[in-house]
Amino acid sequence: MSHQSDLIESDINEYLKQHERKELLRFLTCGSVDDGKSTLIGRLLYDSKMIYEDQLAKIEKDSAVHGTTGGGFDPALLTDGLKEEREQGITIDVAYRYFSTAKRKFIIADTPGHVQYTRNMATGASTADLAIILVDARPDHGVIEQTKRHSFIASLLGIKHVLVAVNKMDLVDFSQERFEEIKRDYRAFASRLDIPDLHFIPISALHGDNVVDRSEKSPWYDGHTLMNFLETVYIGSDRNMRDFRLPVQTVLRPNLDFRGFAGTIASGIVRVGDEIMTLPSRKKSKVKEIVTYDGNIEEAYAPMSITLTLEDEIDSSRGDMIVKPGNVPKLEQKFDAMIVWMAEDAMKPGKQYLFKQTTRTVAGSISTLRYEVDVNTMHSKPTPTLELNQIGRVAVSLSQPLAIDGYRRNRSTGAFIIIDRITNVTVGAGMILDRKTSEASGDHWDDEPSSSSLTREISNVTAEEREARYGQKPVTILFTGNPGAGKSTTAYGVERKLFDLGRSATVLDGQNMRMGLSRDLQFSRDDRSENVRRAAEVARLMNRSGLICLMSLIAPDEEVRQRAAKVVGEEQFIVVHLDASDEVCASRNESAKKLTKEDAQESAVTYQVPANADLVLDTEKMPAHECIDKVIELLESRDLV
Repeated sequence: MSHQSDLIESDINEYLKQHERKELLRFLTCGSVDDGKSTLIGRLLYDSKMIYEDQLAKIEKDSAVHGTTGGGFDPALLTDGLKEEREQGITIDVAYRYFSTAKRKFIIADTPGHVQYTRNMATGASTADLAIILVDARPDHGVIEQTKRHSFIASLLGIKHVLVAVNKMDLVDFSQERFEEIKRDYRAFASRLDIPDLHFIPISALHGDNVVDRSEKSPWYDGHTLMNFLETVYIGSDRNMRDFRLPVQTVLRPNLDFRGFAGTIASGIVRVGDEIMTLPSRKKSKVKEIVTYDGNIEEAYAPMSITLTLEDEIDSSRGDMIVKPGNVPKLEQKFDAMIVWMAEDAMKPGKQYLFKQTTRTVAGSISTLRYEVDVNTMHSKPTPTLELNQIGRVAVSLSQPLAIDGYRRNRSTGAFIIIDRITNVTVGAGMILDRKTSEASGDHWDDEPSSSSLTREISNVTAEEREARYGQKPVTILFTGNPGAGKSTTAYGVERKLFDLGRSATVLDGQNMRMGLSRDLQFSRDDRSENVRRAAEVARLMNRSGLICLMSLIAPDEEVRQRAAKVVGEEQFIVVHLDASDEVCASRNESAKKLTKEDAQESAVTYQVPANADLVLDTEKMPAHECIDKVIELLESRDLV
């Protein structure tokens, strides 16, 4: 009896060892709402006999209440576990399922299809080896916006294997013509993506056609079934085994004689005796031991969890990275990345966030938002910010360097998450690009600019791009009025208000102009006119750069104001007249008290009230904050900010 027990125990141990040796495939299902993702996973689990009897009995009972099959077995209920999902008939969260066959172990991520939960889909895709993208075969469905969105994210996240499962073929009588049409549509779109291994299978997830068993309803299809494809797709070369990277998770010191650096190998291979280097210190040593839970080993590779002991005492801690001296990642504080924004609050360039890459977390900001990607057209477009689920290219600036690789080369060291410093919530996920900055739009400068170049911008940045970046339309506001009317007070107040709204504006003050650009001018009528002309030229350049210019000048002559409008552009020139009595202006005008007698005579001015001012502010009766609000209201009413 004891001998028989030993044999049984031996068989069990051998089975467990064989199970451990099986290759693991991580894959996700994605597509639009109601394309059948959860149904497909349920069918895989059901047909591969991976459901316990009590679980099956419960699902059959639930099918009568929540199912979509008229009371029959509904495979989708195996994965749609959330109450909200069952009530709405959609998948909200990422549901992970585990199963195995004789050939492989599998981890499935059932990701949401609704556009509202695109961020969840990106989470599921971040660790996947393969993506199953479901497409509804019905005539009014096919390759739609969400199909393109999920395909782009899968490509962006470096998934090399994509299987397009054309589902609900039973509703189009397993039409080969419809299947080929969807293949053509998808290939035309995918030609702009980086998907090296692309396959198509016609299925009916609800009825199990071509899922586990080959269907007799599609004799024209002679390719893999879905399960056969999952069991045989080759992923052995997908992992990066060239670049050894071990992010240090913790330093183990159980006693005075042991100092080990523990972590999960992100990529590459390490052997006892290999020379290594720690970053950022760049100190070198050799591997003395590779310690694991099951004992010491001579060789380890990704994604094994190990502890390294070294021949030399090296001071290293969590967040450091162990590499090989001849193969070192970049140590960078600034780099470009593609990010998926995952928060309800929009991404704000310049705001301080935490950036976590492998085991290291540093403070930093998104210094520049270069563009947003339109997932439908694959074209970039300028934008001032990224909203929830939007994808864009950014420049990242950190307080300390990170040891990074390009995401295409190494998914582990090329990825990071963005964390809000106040709430500690993950707000974005990023993929580091190999290039530090955007590609130049041209190859060289003109050696001898033509005369026409004097009136055009050398930059290829368009006015539309600048408007999208700053969230405003460039405009010049002339604050005009008698000395002491409150021009500068209002102009600087408007600048502060616009800045707080996230807009970009600057003030051209008459006194500051005379301290620099117009320091050669006096207070004669001609000199005042020249001062306004110079200010208008500067304002025009500011507007070309996408900025709002706030000119605070007396500008007493109507004719001069009109000439300034022509210099700037009449369509983007606003006149705000600040009105107050001579007595009030005199009491406010502190600068007038400092003038010499001669200067005072020169500065005497006959002010011509604007005939058609865009806004008149009675600063004698209105407090400054009301005047400022009136200007902001004017800009908003004209859709300028």
